[in-house]
Amino acid sequence: METRKIGTLVVSLVGLGCNNLGRRIDAAQSERVVQAALDAGITLFDTADVYADGVSEELLGQALGRRRDAAVVATKFGAKLDDERQGAHPDHVRQACDDSLGRLGLDHIDLYQLHVPDPQVPIEETLGALGELVEAGKVREIGHSNLSAAQMNEAQAVAVRNGLPRFASAQDHWNLLERDLEGERLNAIRRNGLALLPYFPLASGLLTGKYRAGQEPDADWRLATLPEERRAQHLSAERLAVVEELTAFATEREHTLLELAMSWLAGHPSVASVIAGATSPEQVAANVGAVGWELTPEDRAELDRITGVAEDPA
Repeated sequence: METRKIGTLVVSLVGLGCNNLGRRIDAAQSERVVQAALDAGITLFDTADVYADGVSEELLGQALGRRRDAAVVATKFGAKLDDERQGAHPDHVRQACDDSLGRLGLDHIDLYQLHVPDPQVPIEETLGALGELVEAGKVREIGHSNLSAAQMNEAQAVAVRNGLPRFASAQDHWNLLERDLEGERLNAIRRNGLALLPYFPLASGLLTGKYRAGQEPDADWRLATLPEERRAQHLSAERLAVVEELTAFATEREHTLLELAMSWLAGHPSVASVIAGATSPEQVAANVGAVGWELTPEDRAELDRITGVAEDPA
């Protein structure tokens, strides 16, 4: 497995997104998925305190067990757990970190990430609290998720100006069908030297090949379980038509749609690890095996045409 860096951390090019743990799969299946990931060379395991109301962290810690030293554990704080536990105020940052450490059963978090921006709290206060956690040895590196370009720039400027720890990573929604990251935010990620961690790389399964135009999805597939309005948005005729074109593109080159989706992200120089969820060891193996296709500039230009992007900013 190829490795890349997030600050001082060395991580696998494919990471395991753990939002399914405790939500779509139980403890026994979570154990199988995590062990399969470790066996396949995955080292980055990404969770959050809000995933399954903390159960994801608990199951990840249990599954890692004695193999914890083989893993880079990333979790997040700041999204709303309840009326009291939310946001990026220093008091919550400190408590949330201790709570996550307790659920994970660990003495430190490798990558601690601000899950969503908190406009009510100055970023210097949040960074100050994160700096305390780094100094105390509870956290090794810090990252953020879902920030605007202006918020990224402000955070880095404040850190430099005040001698506070700098964010090392940005985790954001990016895949062949979701290209909104490109432009100002991707430029800010590059300019600030952030390692990019794309989430939902497979568009909730749309880029695995199992959703096809004219075919009714299985009732238990993720997108099929969404409320009708959201399901119609994700499975619109326009999106499914693009998926058909992407599938044809991959097939003509003797690759799968999964390989196209994962390799397209892995080939971007800013990407440190592609965070992909899995509910079975077989899905883990498929994700790990899907990043070896080196796309040419001509390939990328054609993919931009198919997906409606005029020019690839990479």
